[in-house]
Amino acid sequence: MTNKIFLSLLFLGYVVAVSAGNFNQDFEITWGDGRAKILNNGELLTLSLDKASGSGFRSRDEYLFGKIDMQLKLVPGNSAGTVTAYYLSSLGNVHDEIDFEFLGNLSGDPYILHTNVFTQGKGNREQQFYLWFDPTKDFHTYSILWNPQSIIFSVDGTPIREFKNLESKGVSFPKNQAMRIYSSLWNADDWATRGGLVKTDWSQAPFTASYKNFNAEACVWTSSSGSSCSSNNPSSNQSWMKQSMDATGQARIQWVQKNYMIYNYCTDTKRFPQGLPPECTIA
Repeated sequence: MTNKIFLSLLFLGYVVAVSAGNFNQDFEITWGDGRAKILNNGELLTLSLDKASGSGFRSRDEYLFGKIDMQLKLVPGNSAGTVTAYYLSSLGNVHDEIDFEFLGNLSGDPYILHTNVFTQGKGNREQQFYLWFDPTKDFHTYSILWNPQSIIFSVDGTPIREFKNLESKGVSFPKNQAMRIYSSLWNADDWATRGGLVKTDWSQAPFTASYKNFNAEACVWTSSSGSSCSSNNPSSNQSWMKQSMDATGQARIQWVQKNYMIYNYCTDTKRFPQGLPPECTIA
């Protein structure tokens, strides 16, 4: 009961304001042979997975910094073996990437929210969480704030992870490569659920994940014009560009990580016998 009271206080006054984008205008379906559908005049997008194929989409725009919100309702029931990925990524061998991945599970067992940050082609920065709600019953907002100071992952407005810009300490940070938003639903039963021990039950197919209320306060990048947030653009003064984690946000992150984090690469000394990555040890 104490936990529930604290959780209520924790979330009070910290709800993300989401305005609906239009999937027809903002995104394009990239694969799936009809398994991805844009519905309700662009207000809803669904991805489906069956034994033959999954499906996916991407944003039409590329972004160089921004605050990205998307509401998702994940595959219900026995979703073991499935992965719903929602992430920002550039292209190439030295790409940057900011990941949300939702690892399915057997009915009644919780989803695992898998997060990662790639810089210049290097990842291995996984943090994993359980959620404090059932993400299959309703839509919930998953947000990425990416500015020159940090990357903040949030769920329903509550921050769960921060990756700070520590370039001054020799840690690379995504800041030069524009990224698109991508999402896909695919079969990963060789690793997704209990390390691949639990396989996808295709008798439950098709599996479906749903998306709505996309919102991007972001700097759109084009090769011809550069960033829409250039210094000569007076409309580019966005508060999110300078936003950082205050004491309240840090307390929320600490609470989530204490109660819901199930894996943190920064504490995995067996994985890094030569020493933890530098960002893990810098105060």
